[in-house]
Amino acid sequence: MRSDVTHFKCAIDGGIATVSLDRPERKNPLTFESYAELRDWFRDLSYDDEVKAVIFAPNGGNFSSGGDVHDIIGPLTKMSMKELLAFTRMTGDLVKAMISCGKPIIAAVDGICAGAGAIISMASDLRVATPEAKTAFLFNRVGLAGCDMGACAILPRIIGQTRAAELLYLGRSMSAEEGLNWGFFNRVVPAEDLLTTAQDFATRIAEGPGFANMMTKTMLVQEWSMSLEQAIEAEAQAQAICMQGQDFHRAYHAFVAKQKPVFEGN
Repeated sequence: MRSDVTHFKCAIDGGIATVSLDRPERKNPLTFESYAELRDWFRDLSYDDEVKAVIFAPNGGNFSSGGDVHDIIGPLTKMSMKELLAFTRMTGDLVKAMISCGKPIIAAVDGICAGAGAIISMASDLRVATPEAKTAFLFNRVGLAGCDMGACAILPRIIGQTRAAELLYLGRSMSAEEGLNWGFFNRVVPAEDLLTTAQDFATRIAEGPGFANMMTKTMLVQEWSMSLEQAIEAEAQAQAICMQGQDFHRAYHAFVAKQKPVFEGN
């Protein structure tokens, strides 16, 4: 997996990729270039066997302030409809790439997490935050709809319809405490423990059965649009496939030998 990226930071160690935006002096806004490079990186990730889990980390005390006012918002006001649609499809493709990459993603949220930054945290599988985290889906505050990059589909599934409506209509910040109580965050921890907590999640996932984790992530997404009957059948097929994997056999033999299984992801 490539770590020689240009428009964001990336480090890979022990099967865990840690990425973050790299403009801390401006609270890590996204640009046209970072959107596209993140999209391509997550797309490539689905074909990579080295990385087992991803941490999307803050940088300089902030997660991301969203689309850059000068580098994105200003130019958008001068674009044609065709150009605007190409842009909104491209940003949506980042979320699709995160969802379909097959690797669990942990968002470690600190400070400002706004606009597209909030979307990135929302599109992750697990979320941990500091008490200082302020998450805002503030699209309507810049004259846009709250239905951006999948927000109206994904956010209600995490925190419920009425809570999502409040955040999307008002564009206000959700505090870390609210996020924890509403089920958006898995943990809220002191700033000094944020990356350690995210790393713990990522390590436990990376040490788990990689193919089975990919299947779990796939089913979590695909079953949104299934009936209960279809979901149960899809899970039966997915589980039968996993039962043919070597990790299932490794777990059985380790259990018989009263040992901890060592999974290899196949």
